[in-house]
Amino acid sequence: MKEKKHGAFKYFLLLFLPGAFLLVFFASRDQGFAEWYATHIYKTVSLGFDWASSLLPFSLAEVFLLLFALWAVIYIVKSVVKLVRAKGKRLRVLWRAVINPVLLGGVLLFVFVANAGVNYYRMPFEQAIGLAVTKSSVQELKALCYTLAEDATQLRTRLQEDENGVMRLSQSDDATAQRAKEAYDKMQALYPTLTAGYGPTKQLWLSHYLSYTKITGFFFPFTVEANVNNDVPDYSIPSTMCHELSHMRGYMREEEANFIAYLVCMSSGDQELMYSGTMLAFVYAGNALSEVSRADYTDVFRTLGEGVQRDIKANSEYWAQFEGPVAQAASTMNDTYLKANGQQYGVKSYGKVTDLLLSYYKQQTQ
Repeated sequence: MKEKKHGAFKYFLLLFLPGAFLLVFFASRDQGFAEWYATHIYKTVSLGFDWASSLLPFSLAEVFLLLFALWAVIYIVKSVVKLVRAKGKRLRVLWRAVINPVLLGGVLLFVFVANAGVNYYRMPFEQAIGLAVTKSSVQELKALCYTLAEDATQLRTRLQEDENGVMRLSQSDDATAQRAKEAYDKMQALYPTLTAGYGPTKQLWLSHYLSYTKITGFFFPFTVEANVNNDVPDYSIPSTMCHELSHMRGYMREEEANFIAYLVCMSSGDQELMYSGTMLAFVYAGNALSEVSRADYTDVFRTLGEGVQRDIKANSEYWAQFEGPVAQAASTMNDTYLKANGQQYGVKSYGKVTDLLLSYYKQQTQ
């Protein structure tokens, strides 16, 4: 009797795998369905997940990943031992050893698709807010960089510094996360698709080690948590928080998440968030300008205040210590992940932030 129930349960679990592919099939072919799913099904489910995970002050994602890694090692070792000992029954033991991870993988894939995958196919954020993205000239890009450089310089003079003259946050990471959450909650009135009511980001215990992968934060769809690496230079933390919070609200494309983070930071009225958002925008716009005219970028860079330049230098020095094969492998994996979810430019899709910024600034000046 137990074996029959166990077998029936396994057949039930098998349904999750085709269920995941069906969701992707419909979402990839019908943007209207994906948008409806994001604003109704995902919104309801994710708020429930978020409520449950917010009951604990630490990252469930981090605990989940560590336990999963431990389980995987133990499972592989036990399966190999059973296979060695199972004389005459090795085919049956091998089948059981393989089918269980496949069933688990099907369930995890379904949860990923339901809580993240479908959202890659929803209506682009710029379309939702009526922002027409048009081509821009090098002169317009240069003007944007000068504007961002001036804004960053002015904001930087009002912020605190550490003993090395590098910007530091005035409050704890948890307090900063709460301010980022409150900034998002205010945005729903302006942009209804940025749903209010979600909890703040969570800081990771193993942040320093995460830096070896060049990852500053990640959204974990299995617990609907926005996780942030808080070992990085302070000026980038608020915008990273806002970036991950946009994923929580159903915007999974990286360029959209960065653009939304910029809008939220600048609308917050919080000097530290505004500086972080401005620096986020300057990095992307500056990199784009540097690719077309290194001389123009150098001219813009020279206009940055000394404090801003110290922050940029400290950021470069921080990330230089993590260069290596782990970072390269992580970048390759991230590129593959992005392309698998419909972002044809892979990690280069981050550069599309500049187009959104340029179009936004042109709209504001009309």
